[in-house]
Amino acid sequence: MYSKELRAIKKSNRFRDRIIYDDKLVDLASNDYLGLSSMPQLLTRAVARVQMFKNHGPKSSQVVNGYHQIHKDFEDFLCRQHGFEDAILAGSGFLANMALIEALPRKGDILILDEEYHASGILAAKLIDTKVIMFEHNKPEKLEEILKTHDYKRAIIAVEGIYSMSGNLLDKKIFEIVNRYENTLLIVDEAHSSGVVGEKLLGVFELFGIEPQPNHIKMGTLGKAYGSYGAYILASKHIVEFLQNRAKSLVYATAPSLIDIELAHQGMLYMMKHREALHVEIKKRQEIVKKYFDVDMKGLIFEYVMQSSEEVLKKQEELKEVGFLVGAIRPPTVEKPMLRIIPRVDVSIEDLERLFDVYM
Repeated sequence: MYSKELRAIKKSNRFRDRIIYDDKLVDLASNDYLGLSSMPQLLTRAVARVQMFKNHGPKSSQVVNGYHQIHKDFEDFLCRQHGFEDAILAGSGFLANMALIEALPRKGDILILDEEYHASGILAAKLIDTKVIMFEHNKPEKLEEILKTHDYKRAIIAVEGIYSMSGNLLDKKIFEIVNRYENTLLIVDEAHSSGVVGEKLLGVFELFGIEPQPNHIKMGTLGKAYGSYGAYILASKHIVEFLQNRAKSLVYATAPSLIDIELAHQGMLYMMKHREALHVEIKKRQEIVKKYFDVDMKGLIFEYVMQSSEEVLKKQEELKEVGFLVGAIRPPTVEKPMLRIIPRVDVSIEDLERLFDVYM
């Protein structure tokens, strides 16, 4: 039924497949920045914690009977660490973005998105009856131009802490501009920055010394640096209460998995206990990328742009043959084909130097 469409995708070198890769490959493709997903002790602790309770599954929506002590304990922990008033969990980062973008804009509001905002937010923006405006990637002056020239009841602005493909760090001036205008709400998706930047590895709010305000929302995922699955939204109490009543992907979805939430909790505890050593390892990897490519990598995402999708796929296969797995990212996900290389903390310095020195 879709054979014609599939042929077109394959012809343009945009076909994606699900592959179980050999675990002997040096993994430079995943978002497991700190290597927590391969630490069995974290899983053991999480399982032991879940087994303390009568049920190990969430059973229903959070607003029916799926909200569990494990959920609440983790939400309270997140609020204490990040300095926000309240929190709510979601089944994934995709669902969390859908919740925010679909629920928050109301009649008379405008939604302003960085043009490189995550696909989940772009999709959600198509579901709302609110004016949606994109601004040039990470350009504070372009954002301010929109705020100056548009009338609105509320302006909801969505940006990322570290952008998932390019690895660009959010411009701090965006916080300053938002604070200059009344009736603005700033969503910061910290999926790729939380666990990677900041003194306690808590993300860009901490890195920039930003004290959370009532108009700030921080969203983060648990399936990247924290080595698990799921997501969280941190905000003021009244915004969380609004979301738990109006966000369809929270109200009508089964509550997040208990084992995943507890595993993320254990991952965060490990991260905070070992943050000084993790900082050292992150810095080493940033210095290696600087040494070989003269790129100041702000997090742990290295964008290696190539000329064509065909060239990217060929290079990915060549690297697999010598023991390295990297991401081959092609349009329409990105404008220009690229290798997305993640110099994860549990990948050795020797392997990274061998990759960059010999094969790239």
